[in-house]
Amino acid sequence: MKTEVIVNQKGGVGKSAIAVQQAYYLAESMRVIVIDFDHQGNATTPLREGDIATVSATPASHLLTRPGATVEAERFVIVPADADELRQLERFADREVNGGKQGDAYASNLQAFLRSVDADFDVCIIDVNPTPDIRMISALVTADYVLSPIQLNQEAINGIGTMLNHKHIGIRRIQQMLNPGLELIGVLPNLVEPTPFQRQNFAAIATHYASLLIPNGEGFCSIRRTTAIPEAQSAGVPIWKLGKTSSRDAWRDIKPVFDIIATRMGLTT
Repeated sequence: MKTEVIVNQKGGVGKSAIAVQQAYYLAESMRVIVIDFDHQGNATTPLREGDIATVSATPASHLLTRPGATVEAERFVIVPADADELRQLERFADREVNGGKQGDAYASNLQAFLRSVDADFDVCIIDVNPTPDIRMISALVTADYVLSPIQLNQEAINGIGTMLNHKHIGIRRIQQMLNPGLELIGVLPNLVEPTPFQRQNFAAIATHYASLLIPNGEGFCSIRRTTAIPEAQSAGVPIWKLGKTSSRDAWRDIKPVFDIIATRMGLTT
């Protein structure tokens, strides 16, 4: 089983929509489990409403706090966010891992769970909260891959350095100290609009952080802003099943991105 965590330390970048639509895409041909560690439950809600995935009776917080957690043996499972319990975990800061006994226990519980379902699923997608607490660090410590959606604004550009070099949850530190097998799939510009401002910022990222972007032919992967994605999320369906011209057009743009990410993860769709 390959495990991917979708993370950004800033909310509102559309990471949960990417997690859900990528899960639908992968579930067409393989066994998928989605873990929603974000107390807002933005991945849980569409997957529950759509009635396509099995909603586990085990809530996401239990994967961190309770040894021996189990989930249903189905082809497509969502381990749902339990808002109150997950929010309580915010008090455990990122520094609790690798030095904090309780934090180490949470990361160990998650790692043990992932090992226990390794033969039951082909891929695990973890959606995490933007707060750098024990949920984010536990996911990064146990994952194989990390994908970071961003928006094309100056704040996001400035945040790339933090994502890489933060003293506790920077990807480079985690790779060096806690999870040497963690691979950055890349930074994925999301909600992209055809404005001069966004084109300028995309060019700046391509100039200074080209190695972090995901190559796509002669350019780099991105996902355009479209009303089809929130509509699909609201309906709880894959975007290509929304039944609108806008959704079919959007899927033609998004599917090649998911194809490339799957290839980077060693998945055959």
